[in-house]
Amino acid sequence: MVFGMRSALCGLFGATTFVAMAPAQAAGTLNLICSADVVVCELLENAFEQETGVSVNMVRLSSGETYAKLRAESRNPRTDVWWGGTGDPHLQAAADNLTQRYESPRQGELRDWAIRQYEASGGKTVGVYAGALGWGYNRDLLAAKGLEPPLCWADLLKPGFKGEIQIANPNSSGTAYTALASLVQIMGEDEAFAYQKALNDNVSQYTKSGSAPVKAAGRGETMIGVVFMHDAVAVAAEGFPVEAVAPCEGTGYEVGSMSIVRGARNLENAKLWYDWALRPDVQSRLKEAKSFQLPSNKLAEPPPEAPDFDKIKLIDYDFETYGATETRRALLERWDKEIGASAQ
Repeated sequence: MVFGMRSALCGLFGATTFVAMAPAQAAGTLNLICSADVVVCELLENAFEQETGVSVNMVRLSSGETYAKLRAESRNPRTDVWWGGTGDPHLQAAADNLTQRYESPRQGELRDWAIRQYEASGGKTVGVYAGALGWGYNRDLLAAKGLEPPLCWADLLKPGFKGEIQIANPNSSGTAYTALASLVQIMGEDEAFAYQKALNDNVSQYTKSGSAPVKAAGRGETMIGVVFMHDAVAVAAEGFPVEAVAPCEGTGYEVGSMSIVRGARNLENAKLWYDWALRPDVQSRLKEAKSFQLPSNKLAEPPPEAPDFDKIKLIDYDFETYGATETRRALLERWDKEIGASAQ
């Protein structure tokens, strides 16, 4: 997959001045599920409330948890908008008719990968940011044990990392499902599961949250956390001794997405949020919360610390196939049987 992002960005920003198109003051409430880091969620919640007057009831849930919640509430929806989290469960929610089509007037400002997400879902979800999969390692812990940094997927199987790796559970975490689907696309399904069985010997914990493993690495509780690279960058930006890695064999990536729930009780406010969240000035503010993904609006200013996609070997990730309900269910069932059942 070739994004061609970084070179294009240089010409876009320069002395560009963003003029916010503030929505008119609205009334009422908005029920929001946010699947990004809680600091990002709170920044968006507070900014939207201040600008629009809408009272936001925000809950932070992982992508897998959100999908399960939307399914459980499908006959009586209690959520209006789902913002953030990996794109695969958003596509699955679209395929299951849990979300509804909406085309924002901001559509023409978005990057190709954000539009492809929209088209793949039949207009029911759209990309809001992108992030490459990798890991973060604690360089102090590696140095103390005299170990070389893991630069490839194969390196994670080395005996020196026994009990020193954390990764999330793909049933609850969109990050971990992206890792599972990426390995299948890189290696083939049987080889990918054989790899994960071997990796299980080195995994100390399968966490609920996708970003938790690298936060644990930052605190010195584990040596390596398999996460999206921007999460590793965020931990490093807080002063922890963490280095981000893009695997040498290639890696998948996420298109963090946004969807309006089918049957939303506060539909007009849901559309208001949707349009607002795609604005370049709003997306440019995410770096204030140490969010280091690449924003989907071409006019938004990405954080200077964001991983350089032009220097990462990205696979041609098949979002439609691996976001499909049957594919996802089959992979998770196999993971539960072959990996989860024997997880430490």
